[in-house]
Amino acid sequence: MTTVLFSVAGAVAVAAAVLVVTSRRIVHAALWLVVALGAVAGCFGALRAEFVALVQILVYVGAIVVLVLFALMLTKAPTNPLPELTTGRSPFAAVLAGVLAVLLGTGVVLAFGNEKVKPVADGSATAVGTQVFKHWVLPFEVLSVLLLAALIGAIALSQRKKED
Repeated sequence: MTTVLFSVAGAVAVAAAVLVVTSRRIVHAALWLVVALGAVAGCFGALRAEFVALVQILVYVGAIVVLVLFALMLTKAPTNPLPELTTGRSPFAAVLAGVLAVLLGTGVVLAFGNEKVKPVADGSATAVGTQVFKHWVLPFEVLSVLLLAALIGAIALSQRKKED
């Protein structure tokens, strides 16, 4: 049952990720990103890593996507498709992405072989919290400063007056 739930959530995540990069409107891409990140949380839930699934929903779906939407609103970025920004390189990019996916998939298969997906048995919130706040405090702080700088930059760009 775990493998089926994991596979379904993984397929939804991959399909939503493809829709993120192929959407013509940026707001639709952000909403498909919510679906993709929610499906990744579903993968964690299928593996019985509830703490990581909830953190995925809170941090990525709740914070990152909201930050992207705020940046779109504050910078007054155009949300309609802009034909002058589209290039004819989409088929080349799709072929390159397919080749990269095959290479990465081959690497994963060669690395892990026929191992089955197993639920996490001893991944408690205490153990994860200890690891995060003992060994990974600096990256967390750097990320928070980076997100704050991005929000300040978006506000500064939105306050700038247009030159006539």
